[in-house]
Amino acid sequence: MEHRSPSSRRYAVIGAGPSGLSAARALQKAGIPFDGYEAAGGVGGLWDIDNPRSTMYESAHLISSRTTTQFAEFPMDSTADYPGHRTLKRYFDDFATHFGLTGSFRFHTAVTRLERDGGRWLLHADGPEGATTTTYDGVIIANGTLAEPNVPTFRGAFSGEIMHTSAYKRATQLTGRRVLIVGAGNSGCDIAVDAVHHAASVDMSVRRGYYFVPRYLFGKPSDTLNQGRPLPARLKQIVDTRVLKAFTGDPVAFGFPKPDYRLYESHPIVNTLILNHLGQGDLRIRPDIDRFDGHTVHFRDGTDEEYDTVLLATGYTLDYPFVDRDDLNWTGTSPELFLNVFPPSFNGLYVMGMIEASGIGWQGRYEQAELIATYLAAQENHPERAAAFRRRVATGPWPDLTGGYHYLALERMSYYVNKDAYRRAVREATEALGDDASAEGSRTRRRHGTRPRRRRNGPTAAPPTTPDDAEARA
Repeated sequence: MEHRSPSSRRYAVIGAGPSGLSAARALQKAGIPFDGYEAAGGVGGLWDIDNPRSTMYESAHLISSRTTTQFAEFPMDSTADYPGHRTLKRYFDDFATHFGLTGSFRFHTAVTRLERDGGRWLLHADGPEGATTTTYDGVIIANGTLAEPNVPTFRGAFSGEIMHTSAYKRATQLTGRRVLIVGAGNSGCDIAVDAVHHAASVDMSVRRGYYFVPRYLFGKPSDTLNQGRPLPARLKQIVDTRVLKAFTGDPVAFGFPKPDYRLYESHPIVNTLILNHLGQGDLRIRPDIDRFDGHTVHFRDGTDEEYDTVLLATGYTLDYPFVDRDDLNWTGTSPELFLNVFPPSFNGLYVMGMIEASGIGWQGRYEQAELIATYLAAQENHPERAAAFRRRVATGPWPDLTGGYHYLALERMSYYVNKDAYRRAVREATEALGDDASAEGSRTRRRHGTRPRRRRNGPTAAPPTTPDDAEARA
């Protein structure tokens, strides 16, 4: 995007993780003034293990490869295909320093409340200088989606330790303990692989099957294959399912239930070491939990076992505690936003990073930020384009972001998108704002047909007892 004349409006960015840095960089390139707010002492968000809100653990690495994850304009200074969290923290420090973004953030400053002030927003914050209130023309919310633990309830009472994976940092926390991991998402499987070297025993309680993707296929990072024109969803599912069976075998043979959904309809597990340890007898798969009774866990199949620690790999819930849910059009299990960014009321709030998608990377999030910056610049320089964009959102169909996949109807899947469909829709919207919004809106409506609302995936009821942890550590 070309540099524009400086804006007379000022905006706030909440969060200095990958999404917040994307927003800051996009606003900087568009010449739009902003102030950043970050509760921790530096940039990096989730990837800063010393950040009090970070849910990172010592053994964490990317589950998407470096080249598909990094920012396009700032390649990572690493040769590792799947770098660890300390390399990534350094990467974000370097990114912020290189582009001069660090000085735009107020660190150790937590946003406590957003309030409407006519057509603007009052941002209340608490930092080193005490409580402050600042007025902004708009606020970009980028405080992350993997910070507020989802803690399910169980029948009975457990006498041992119950811990969510958000509190797990290193395997020595489990030394000598009989451990039951509830859920088998990417974090749960990572931690199970850690735990077998330290715990007295390790079991995993699961209630649905999973697909396991190796990090390497044919000697290359698996997500770097088929990076050209994407295959139709059903064809890709057929082809990739056969490839996975050839490389990893059938997870049912290792004790997992048979998946009741097709590949890519839920986030796959990028960890085949878990299958090795199951094959070696280092851990066991157990069914869903029925109830607790002291140190005894009773399972739905009538079996039971004693444990010292129950570790909940049950994922996270969306949490924007400083703003009213109505202001984010929160109608179900997540806000209903155009392209997961814009409240349809266009009230001056914008959400960054409320997307989960295999392989979307930080560049996908930057494209999201670029769309926001393009809209804000259009408001200032081409109000007719901004108005046409708002009309399209209000009266036209919303793009189908599923890419033809039928995602599981789970709470954590309510803001899941297909990376190719999503990035295409974002690029089209950005081009419309930067060129001819009315014409582009017409082309988009012809492409996508009549569809007034984004498909909702998640239920409105309470989350299931043992959902898999959907963290895509990217």
